[in-house]
Amino acid sequence: MSTARYRTNEGELIPIIAIIILNVLVFLMLQITSRVDPELYMGMILNLGISNGLFFEKPWTIITYMFTQAEFMHLLANMLTLYFFGSFLIRVAGTRNFLWIYFVGGIIGGLFVLAFSSLFTPPTIGASGAVFALGGALAVVAPKVKVFIFPIPVPMPLWIAVTIGFLILLPFSFISWQGHLGGLLFGLLAGLYLRHRLKIAV
Repeated sequence: MSTARYRTNEGELIPIIAIIILNVLVFLMLQITSRVDPELYMGMILNLGISNGLFFEKPWTIITYMFTQAEFMHLLANMLTLYFFGSFLIRVAGTRNFLWIYFVGGIIGGLFVLAFSSLFTPPTIGASGAVFALGGALAVVAPKVKVFIFPIPVPMPLWIAVTIGFLILLPFSFISWQGHLGGLLFGLLAGLYLRHRLKIAV
């Protein structure tokens, strides 16, 4: 038997909802700016996204890049995954564990971008590193839970879904594998910690 909690009340979802709202607000701001002043839009991306060549001038980007989504489908995919992974992790391990895994996972993803990207790589933006940290943690603490991954119409164990989701993204040159990998590896380690700390049976 697990000692972890599996019930979630509405109050526990407030951090997830707040993160989603902030992402949506930043996305809307960028979309409006791109239509009014494209040059200002590019400047905002440079000030929000994380870039190897500019990081020491803009260290805040290790946080802001997580709240900056480029396109609507980028926003939608990350926020939907955040909601489902995040709410499930809160049920299993509580809000505090969700928060530190999400934010530290995002920061680790950013550090991987800095470590394994060239100086001339465009700024990286998106919550994918943080989201994959949640997925990695869940793949360890609840590997047998069945989930769907679009467009495959059959349920599969969560650990397989997370693995497939990561592998699908690798061939695309415009997707930061560094951020995804950093977040995922941290999530796996965090999941091992939670299993030991909360005595979660799998």
